[in-house]
Amino acid sequence: MMSKKVVVGMSGGVDSSVAAMLLKQQGYDVVGVTMQIWQDEAEEVQQENGGCCGLSAVDDARRVAETIGIPYYVMNFKDDFRKNVMDYFADSYLNGQTPNPCIACNRYVKWEALLERSLQIGADYIATGHYARIEKLPNGRYAIRNSVTAAKDQTYALYNLTQRQLAHTLMPVGDYEKPQIRKLAEEAYLPVAHKADSQDICFVPNGDYASFIEEYTGKIVPEGNFVTPDGKILGRHKGIIHYTVGQRKGLGISLGERAFVTEIRPQTNEVVIGNRAQACQTVLRANHLNFMAREDIQEEDHVFAKIRYNHKGAYCHVKRTGEDEITCTFEEPQHAITPGQAVVLYEDGYVLGGGTII
Repeated sequence: MMSKKVVVGMSGGVDSSVAAMLLKQQGYDVVGVTMQIWQDEAEEVQQENGGCCGLSAVDDARRVAETIGIPYYVMNFKDDFRKNVMDYFADSYLNGQTPNPCIACNRYVKWEALLERSLQIGADYIATGHYARIEKLPNGRYAIRNSVTAAKDQTYALYNLTQRQLAHTLMPVGDYEKPQIRKLAEEAYLPVAHKADSQDICFVPNGDYASFIEEYTGKIVPEGNFVTPDGKILGRHKGIIHYTVGQRKGLGISLGERAFVTEIRPQTNEVVIGNRAQACQTVLRANHLNFMAREDIQEEDHVFAKIRYNHKGAYCHVKRTGEDEITCTFEEPQHAITPGQAVVLYEDGYVLGGGTII
C-alpha cells in the first residue's frame, strides 16, 4: 500500500520543520515547500526582511529538508499573496478598518492556493506547523480544536477554512507544547531548533503600516480631525491609516483622562476619541461568515467568542440577523471591538465559526 503524500508548508521556522519531521516519522511521503510570496524587491531587502517570506526562510527550510531527508521546493505564490493579502491589507486601512492579514493568508494562500497546487501534483494532504488540531465530529463535519497549549493556540486565525480544506489538512504540532517542539528539533539536530519566532507582519517587518500603505498604493493619506463622539473637534490627526480602534498610545490628545480611539470615520476623515468606557461595547455585528463545527448557529446560541488573536475571550449570545450577518451580544462590555478584525465563536473547545466585524 502506497503511503499518503503530504506537502508541508515550510516557513523556515521550528514549528513547520518539526511538523515535516513528525509526518515523515509517521510514514507519510513528505514533500517540503516554501511559498515564495515576497514581491520583487532587491535580494538584500529580502534577506533583511527574513520572517516567513525572506530568503533566509528558504535557506533554513532547505537545510531542514536535507537533515530529515525529504525533497524540497520553492513555489511562487506572489500574485496570490499580493491580491489576497497585501491589497486587502492596504484597502482595509484606507477604509478605516483594521485587517488581519494572517487570516487572509491562511484562507487564500496557504490553503486555497497551496492546497490546490498540491492536489494537482498528486498530494493527499497539506500540513502546517500551526498549534491547532483537526477532528471529524459525529455530525460528519470537520472542525478545528484548541491545541494542547493555550499559550500558543492558533485556532483564531484558522476559523474560515472550508470543510474541503480541513479534510485535506494535517496539523501534527497541535498535540505538543512549544518547549516539546524545540526539544524534538534539538534531538533531531534540526538547524532551526532555537530560531526565534517571527513576530511582525512579514511584509511590514518594521511595523510601520502607514508608510507601507502609502508606498504600496501610491496614495498620500490626508490629515483630518480628532473629534469627540458628538463631533467636537479636539485636534488634528496624521491620517486614518495611522490609527486603529482601541489605540491609546501616540494620539497626542488629552481628555483629562485616558483617551482611546473609539471609531474611525473614513467618509468624513475623522478619528473619534473617547474615554475607556466609550471604547467598550457590548454588541457587534459580523459578516463574511464561515461555519465549521456546525452548518449554522441555532435560533440563539450562547457561545464563547474571541474578538482578536490575543483576546482572552468572553461569552456572548449570537443570533443570525441577515443572510450573511450575525449579531453577538456579550454579557460584559468588551474593549476595542474593531471593524475588520474577526470574531471567532467556540463551542465545547471547537471552532463553531466566525466572521468579519463590521
